[in-house]
Amino acid sequence: MVNNIDIIEGVGLLAAVLTTYSFLPQVYKTWKTKDVSAFSLTTFTLFSIGIVCWLIYGIYKESLSMILANSITMVFSFVILLLIIKYRKP
Repeated sequence: MVNNIDIIEGVGLLAAVLTTYSFLPQVYKTWKTKDVSAFSLTTFTLFSIGIVCWLIYGIYKESLSMILANSITMVFSFVILLLIIKYRKP
């Protein structure tokens, strides 16, 4: 019999895959076009800090899904943040 915690962690892993993967097309498009005009530096900075906080929380809770999702999303978020800083118009 499958443990309820295993089911919940499975749901968490599915959510991690879906939400993390959803970031990939945006990173790719921004990388290729170098168009960051639609991004807010303030919003992405706050978002990136939030992802780091979620990662710390996931580590504390020993949640594999939270650790994986937020580690990968953190990388994607920081790539976009760097692209915003590099390509934004003064």
